[in-house]
Amino acid sequence: MRRSLVLLSAGLTVLSTGLASAQNNIPRNLILFIPDGLRALKVTPETAPAMAEIRDKGVNFKNPHSLFPTFTMANGSAMSTGHYLGDTGVFSNTIWTNYTSVPAGDTVVPFIENDAVLGDIDEHFKGDYLNEETILKLARDKGLSTAAIGKVGPTYQFDHTDKPEKPGLHSVVFDDSTGGKNGVALSDEVKAALTKAGLPLATPPRGDNSKAGDAKTPGTVVANVAQQAYFADVAAKVVLPMFKARNKPFVLVFWSRDPDGSQHNTGDSLNQILPGINGPTSMAGIKNADNNLAQLRKALDELGLAATTNIMVQADHGFSTISKESKTSPSAKLSYDDTPKDFLPMGFLAIDLAKALDLPLFDPNDKNAKVEGNKHPRAGNGVLGKDPEKPDLVVATNGGSDLIYLPNKDKKLAAKTIKALLEQDYVSGLFVEDSLGRFPGTLPLSSINLRGKSATPTPSIVVNFRSYASDCGEAPTNCSVQVADTVLRQGQGMHGSFSRGDTMNFMAAIGPDFKAGYVSEIPVSNADVGMTAAQLLGLRGSQNGGLVGRVMSEALPNGIVPKAFKSVERSKKKSENGLETVLNVQRVGSQRYFDAAGFPGRTLGLEPETGKQKTAGK
Repeated sequence: MRRSLVLLSAGLTVLSTGLASAQNNIPRNLILFIPDGLRALKVTPETAPAMAEIRDKGVNFKNPHSLFPTFTMANGSAMSTGHYLGDTGVFSNTIWTNYTSVPAGDTVVPFIENDAVLGDIDEHFKGDYLNEETILKLARDKGLSTAAIGKVGPTYQFDHTDKPEKPGLHSVVFDDSTGGKNGVALSDEVKAALTKAGLPLATPPRGDNSKAGDAKTPGTVVANVAQQAYFADVAAKVVLPMFKARNKPFVLVFWSRDPDGSQHNTGDSLNQILPGINGPTSMAGIKNADNNLAQLRKALDELGLAATTNIMVQADHGFSTISKESKTSPSAKLSYDDTPKDFLPMGFLAIDLAKALDLPLFDPNDKNAKVEGNKHPRAGNGVLGKDPEKPDLVVATNGGSDLIYLPNKDKKLAAKTIKALLEQDYVSGLFVEDSLGRFPGTLPLSSINLRGKSATPTPSIVVNFRSYASDCGEAPTNCSVQVADTVLRQGQGMHGSFSRGDTMNFMAAIGPDFKAGYVSEIPVSNADVGMTAAQLLGLRGSQNGGLVGRVMSEALPNGIVPKAFKSVERSKKKSENGLETVLNVQRVGSQRYFDAAGFPGRTLGLEPETGKQKTAGK
């Protein structure tokens, strides 16, 4: 399948090359604007006028897809390289690296939204943990001006391998760490431009927007306005004028933390499903991101750059409201100081597996302290086994899905683990590393492009959690609710699941190399964003893996409009308790797009099947 994906991508690239070359008599610029966690159907002329205008006057991608697991760093890796997660190795925001990362807090399961952690992981994996070149690196090597501005983690990931002694030779990078000891150094040119524009040399903090609250205290009720106003000012008043003065093509990545941060930490819905992430704080986050985009477009107009600049707007993932409810979990029956009665605690998956497998549980975020009694792992992660230094099983906690690693590739332990997972009502779909074999009720990692040429360890089992639509009065994807393994509370926001609410991200584009007023029904993904951006800029890099996206030719003037088809994939056999993992797929040639997956009736987008539907799917 990998070979066919490469051939498809190459074929579309060749077919589009003449078209792009003809358009590029005048050097083009590119802005990638990522409104983190923006749900496609929340964008209207009222809620987000700038994004709605790009969608309605440019290209409206009505069939968008985030990659699963639907997390920020994972999808950032796809957008930055054009590769699926099986190649980039960014399987979630927290991964097992099989070594102790000091900057991450002396843990083997680092949370990688951190510049110092990314640098540390790069160093461990021969200088490039992604194992694929990013579009910003390729553009910089070709002589284009490059910059990445916004949320710490995914911003730096776009050009993370170049660390020259003299700042200014690499991409201009502004994120939460700018001005601090872990921030990417600014050149004298950039510092002078900041001073001239009256802007500080350090990024302001998020303030109240960073307050997540706790079980008794609501989280934030304000958007991330001040910090993102700084980023937007840096882009509009410093970086874009500097790039114009250089008089050569440029690429600017702007990663807006909102609405993600405001949806995660929302204080509108403490321990209640409604309004969840549809309250006023989340809507303020959407408007905040939209205001940033409007400011960038205004700057392009004033600088005379609008006619030569393509703008691609794509969210990394959708979003859901958190549920902490389970009738089967042993952990939910225990009492914790920081968890409401009968709710799932943080780290419930690690706790429940330790009990089911009769293995000691240790906390990799607390010097491998043993987790006993009424305690839960500090960050949810767990190492299981008699010796925490040589664990039998590792749980990397993330949110709407978790990763399980079996360092010893023990097939018997895999079978026991899968059996235990199938007994929990919060589980909806299991994906197992191909080399461990096929298990009833599961699908292989290769079925969702999670098995490739990654430098980081491949998970043994990916656990998708249950999701459903609440009665929020809007489209089901706007009402998505999911069980989430997180420190955040019921009623706050999370993503990461295989719910269509999480895979349906906002995507639109406008500019001289895109059609105008075009509505595309063809499925597209974040991996396609990376491939299309490379195509528009004329970038060609070496590829270690073959799990690549395609050029979105249907969005380009005179481009090919391919045909799309739907199919359903399912477990070869059902589990003993009658469960099977079902995957709804769309196809463009050999390219596969994943709508939703899990156990029918437990995943939003997979309704309970009738007998006729089951027959049709086989």
